[in-house]
Amino acid sequence: MVEVEKIWLTDSEIWIRTVDGRTACEKFEDYPRLRGASAEEREEYIVDRYGLRWEGLDEDLSFEGFFGKKERNVLYQFFSTHPELNASAIAKRMGMSQSLLAQYICGAKKPSRQRLDLILSTIENLGRELISVRSFS
Repeated sequence: MVEVEKIWLTDSEIWIRTVDGRTACEKFEDYPRLRGASAEEREEYIVDRYGLRWEGLDEDLSFEGFFGKKERNVLYQFFSTHPELNASAIAKRMGMSQSLLAQYICGAKKPSRQRLDLILSTIENLGRELISVRSFS
């Protein structure tokens, strides 16, 4: 587990420094919700032992993700393309920790094939539910 000593923001990045002196950053441009947020909105994060959460933006960054190799996976591509989808609500629908789904999305952790299939089928089911809205009119 990454133990963070300090967190700070610049105009384009969020930085962390660990208790053992390592520093790393994430660029706001890599996260559509953070990219489109105001400086004030970016400052409205909460910290837990795993990472950062912007409730108002529905965005999570894990501390491990700051230091891990960034693999742009299908989940990252999907949620980056569709920032209007609420990843934490999808995690809740699945009974999964929103922090864990955020780690899958950013590439800090890799889901098993079975877990990835479950995530994708949950999104597909949501899509079918949204399409069925036409039948209510």
